[in-house]
Amino acid sequence: MKKFLLIVGLLSVSLFAEFKTIGAAEFEKLQSKGVPVIDIRTPGEWKETGIIKGAHKMMFFTPSGQPDLAGWFFELGHLVKDKKEPFIIYCAHANRTKSLGEGLSQMGFEHIYELEGGIENGWIKKGKKTVK
Repeated sequence: MKKFLLIVGLLSVSLFAEFKTIGAAEFEKLQSKGVPVIDIRTPGEWKETGIIKGAHKMMFFTPSGQPDLAGWFFELGHLVKDKKEPFIIYCAHANRTKSLGEGLSQMGFEHIYELEGGIENGWIKKGKKTVK
């Protein structure tokens, strides 16, 4: 019976969780409504291409590819007070955000959005501006 309840509980969390890929137009719409935007890239990447105006720089994966869980979740707690609050994440090409977004969704965060194609393909190549 305990296993059954655990399975039902896990399924119900994933039923309500949303990890969604969005284009630049939807990104701008959500950001204009006050949805926090988080750039999870490295400092070198921020320097190279700049960031999307208004984004919070919160490196998730270290340059060696390891996650900085404690530091990142500490910073996330300042932006997102509840797992029901929406937020947007992006990286260079949306590879890292896919991994992170799926993990956050499994943890019960309900409204996670990622920028389709990341900052390089989903933003810069579409003619959108960045800030240094």
